[in-house]
Amino acid sequence: MSPKTLWIIVASLLVGGIPLKAQDTPTTPAASTEKNANRFWQATLAGGNYMVALDKITSVSRHKYILDGTLIVDEVTVDTVGQSLARFYFVTPVSEAAPANIAADVIDHGRELLDKAADHVGVNVQNMVVKKYPDTSHAKSIEYRILTAPELTALYNSVHNAWESGKGRQYNGAK
Repeated sequence: MSPKTLWIIVASLLVGGIPLKAQDTPTTPAASTEKNANRFWQATLAGGNYMVALDKITSVSRHKYILDGTLIVDEVTVDTVGQSLARFYFVTPVSEAAPANIAADVIDHGRELLDKAADHVGVNVQNMVVKKYPDTSHAKSIEYRILTAPELTALYNSVHNAWESGKGRQYNGAK
């Protein structure tokens, strides 16, 4: 068979002579829904919700730093190819890191007062992000405050495992 004859046969098939098998087989809605649900990592938290496509994540990290000499910040960062960076963090006063410090009692009392004030005004202060404008205002950052170190560890493990395996997950840390 000459190349010209082969070209005529292929062209006639493509133009509409014989429908292709893939065109006859419709996709089922359940299969496409499962595929789409499997592409994302989602976090539902007391401070809000976050969702990202797994193939858009470029890095997942966890690190600690001291802020203004008074707070230890334990932070999980999810970087993406988009224009925003997600930060999830747990904050501990430096004084709590020191053993047998009397300041810990003062901090506990301060937390009780904050909780009472929050209940009074209807705002959950503990779940709110802490910022000192303009120093801690990060352009294009999405921030969530996590209340316990084990919860931050669970969130990190969830996003890390989802990204590494390529299988979507849903983390629910909301209380």
